Amino acid sequence: MPDPVARDAAETESAFSHPAVAPDASIAYGEHPDQVVDFYAPRGPQAHPHAPAGVPLVVLLHGGAWRAAYDRQHVTPFADFLARRGLAVANVEYRRGSDIPPQRGSGVPAGAPAGAPAGRWPETFDDVAAVMDAMPRLVKEALPQADPRRTVVTGHSAGGHLALWAASRHVLPAGAPWRLPAPPALRGVVALAPIADFGQAVELGVCGDAVVQLLGGHSELAARSAYADPAVLLPTGIATTIVQGRTDITVPYSVSEAYADAAAKAGETVGMTLLEGVGHFPLIDPAADACAVVAEEIAQLAW
Repeated sequence: MPDPVARDAAETESAFSHPAVAPDASIAYGEHPDQVVDFYAPRGPQAHPHAPAGVPLVVLLHGGAWRAAYDRQHVTPFADFLARRGLAVANVEYRRGSDIPPQRGSGVPAGAPAGAPAGRWPETFDDVAAVMDAMPRLVKEALPQADPRRTVVTGHSAGGHLALWAASRHVLPAGAPWRLPAPPALRGVVALAPIADFGQAVELGVCGDAVVQLLGGHSELAARSAYADPAVLLPTGIATTIVQGRTDITVPYSVSEAYADAAAKAGETVGMTLLEGVGHFPLIDPAADACAVVAEEIAQLAW
């Protein structure tokens, strides 16, 4: 059996070896430099630029433990991978935590040092809510061939958490600033190795206790989890699929299983695709077979 740490290091190196892919358009959705979306037009033999109904839109939320050391650039090859399969892609940036540089080989996104604060409360959530609300307008300007009524939200790791959260805003507690009066108009969510259950993630110390940092410390954990933990914001009524590597040592699959169990208790079925011999980063690595599985899961919901 391969050494899990060595395998994880090799998978990480592969995922980060691809050059960044420039977008076709970029639009700000706020005044902060991190409030920006990069758009990738559908291309390749599966693209249908003149389809009367438009092409589906994939909203992509990157991971990196909500830390500033990791921005949207590392998922641009993945965005391009999806665009080459005929999908319009919106690669979202959002405000994150400290910009302390990551330590090489430490495994965040899962690798930023444990002392690098994860996320900003409430700005990280402000940004995701704002960009999702603005997306129909932004798409009309940047990619008129895309149909925002056929939107799938996807995200990796911490971005997987944000994707699940974006689909649950209508079940937030009353008075929450991000609450929607009705379910968002989404075809579904495909969450990739998401930090989906805060209780399990905190117990395992996922990504250097990133959840605790995101919520502002242990003293805020219980109160703020009610507004931020996807596992308590159920049921959503929105089609949800999780894709997870069974040998992921960054966000263990038990975190996803805990979310799926919570959904089942709430009367909702969450699809779970567990990939054997796959760790954390192959899900967004265009060179990995797992990435093709992810694209197919997205396409099934989108089309």
